[in-house]
Amino acid sequence: MLGNHRTAPDHGKIPESHIFVTHYHWDHIQGIPFFSPLYAKENEFHFYSFRSKFLGRESLKQVFEAQMALPYFPVDMSAMNAKREFRELAGGDSFKIGENKITARWLNHPQGCLGFRIETPAGTVVYATDNEPGDPALDESLKELVAGAHIFINDAQYTPEQLATTRRGWGHSSWQEGVRLAREGGVETLVLFHHDPDSTDRMVDSILRHAREEFDSVFAACEGMVITLGSSGERVQAHMPGTRTTSRREAQFRARVCGVTEGGKPFEEETLVRDVSLQGALLSLQHLPRLQSELQVTMEAPGTDGLQSMRLRGYVVRIEAGAEAGHSSVGVVFTD
Repeated sequence: MLGNHRTAPDHGKIPESHIFVTHYHWDHIQGIPFFSPLYAKENEFHFYSFRSKFLGRESLKQVFEAQMALPYFPVDMSAMNAKREFRELAGGDSFKIGENKITARWLNHPQGCLGFRIETPAGTVVYATDNEPGDPALDESLKELVAGAHIFINDAQYTPEQLATTRRGWGHSSWQEGVRLAREGGVETLVLFHHDPDSTDRMVDSILRHAREEFDSVFAACEGMVITLGSSGERVQAHMPGTRTTSRREAQFRARVCGVTEGGKPFEEETLVRDVSLQGALLSLQHLPRLQSELQVTMEAPGTDGLQSMRLRGYVVRIEAGAEAGHSSVGVVFTD
């Protein structure tokens, strides 16, 4: 999306660009080969990240080259005609790019990760993902990084309950930790980021509601969101695209669900589907289906001639404790 925007005919000349890479896990680097401005020779990019103990010198360059090596990608890095410079950083480093001061601090994440504080004449943005609270030294370092920020972009992948139990040690945080840091650090606006891939939009909305009950200015990051620093004297603002809310509507469908329990017994029950898309649904069930088992979901949905029955087949991809006692929250991906 950003690459297409920057290569649009009406965008004009692309300025010299600086890209900060927090760490080397796939979800943070795999977009690089598809970033079209890197293939234009008139562009210039500066990349910043840390030296990995697993890779040694020029770690970032090695990572980029490796993920584009044959047979993983059709072309290697030599096809990128833009000027490229790689700079190694470490936690505690601070330097300037023009009028902007950049500070890097270590975060608590497997194989290492950096958080960045960017101080500009218009305001300060802190980007801190991926991070798990619990290391006293790193917790204090992050607290210092966040202090007084206008925009704090924070890891909020898990719920507080997940972070305390099944997801402890996975290297991520929660909305509750973000709110606590924002409040203690005097942050103006908190942006919840790094949503769990298994979280539906409704689940992210629920997390956002909880966060807004405890902190005034909170946003959930989404595609198309723009953070504007403005110019000197202007306030830093976070802009949400209207499509984030206007393209979705609250809906409830009656459904009959048939499947097999963990114990291998067939079941059938009536329920309400409150979160449904073309790809899948989140169901509240009294029966506990077997993970990866097939479910038959028959829904009654409004049509031009009144209620119509729609039969779908899918398989169970996740099971969690439901909000209602005695129920499980079951994620289903439809196959037809």
